[in-house]
Amino acid sequence: MGKRKKKETRLTAEEIKKFKTLLLEKRNEILGNVISMEDETLRKQKSDLSTLPIHMADIGTDNYELENTLGLVDSERKIIVEIDDALERIENGTYGTCEGRGEMIPKERLKAIPWAKYCVDCASMSEKGFSKKEVSFAGYNYANGIDDEEIEDLDDIAEED
Repeated sequence: MGKRKKKETRLTAEEIKKFKTLLLEKRNEILGNVISMEDETLRKQKSDLSTLPIHMADIGTDNYELENTLGLVDSERKIIVEIDDALERIENGTYGTCEGRGEMIPKERLKAIPWAKYCVDCASMSEKGFSKKEVSFAGYNYANGIDDEEIEDLDDIAEED
């Protein structure tokens, strides 16, 4: 007998309030991290001016650290945008609904990633490079007629390349 997926129910008003609080707390935490990283980077750059002349290896290390910090700040800013989008979905009543299938995102996923806009399957398809235009998530699996087994075969072929 095949496993039957438990149908997720809509979020209650109390659950939505808890997720909104969680999102706002996470947003403030990340924003604090971004501000702290930016301040630390600026402070470090100003203090480095007094230590001239600098060895070439030191310049390379400083540039690497700066680029690494900028990468982290960029990643954190992207999460802030995702959180802002989730807060907007709460306001318009679509929070917790998968943007791919239109079904409820499991609560356990929302607890782990409260800004999630896709269920695990749709997020996986998105990461593999399929867009919503290419994939019909409900009923018939794929707009171009490929079923799940064929997709797995295509994935295997892609991994071989």
